[in-house]
Amino acid sequence: MTVGVVPDSPVRVGPLDHLLARTAVGVARVLAKRSPERICAILTRVRAGSRPATYAQAKRARDTVLTVSVRCCGKNACLPRSLAAVLLCRVRGVWPEWCAGVVAAPPFAGHAWIEAEGHMVDEFLDETTYKKLCRVPPAGGA
Repeated sequence: MTVGVVPDSPVRVGPLDHLLARTAVGVARVLAKRSPERICAILTRVRAGSRPATYAQAKRARDTVLTVSVRCCGKNACLPRSLAAVLLCRVRGVWPEWCAGVVAAPPFAGHAWIEAEGHMVDEFLDETTYKKLCRVPPAGGA
């Protein structure tokens, strides 16, 4: 979708978190150039050994990514933003559900996002707006 985003409120990011988030953003930018099938396959392997993320953990990761990367705040940045957030969660030992899909009604547009505790994390629209085409839930998830 073409919606620019910023964190709800300022996020303090320490030096280590800044480095981890910038690294996650860099890896996400490379990963975002792969096919959806390849992205799902890679994320499925990466999530191994993690616990399900809480909504607060997933939101913190997403807000940290938005704080350290102006590019991830931009419109059309949902794929690298969601990938960076899920990778940052993984570094912290947790995993939200990563999803990619389309708006369920015309005009159709692609979108990628993360979910935790059954809810989309800080998205403008709710779950009913999108049709999931690809998802990588926490290990052991349905």
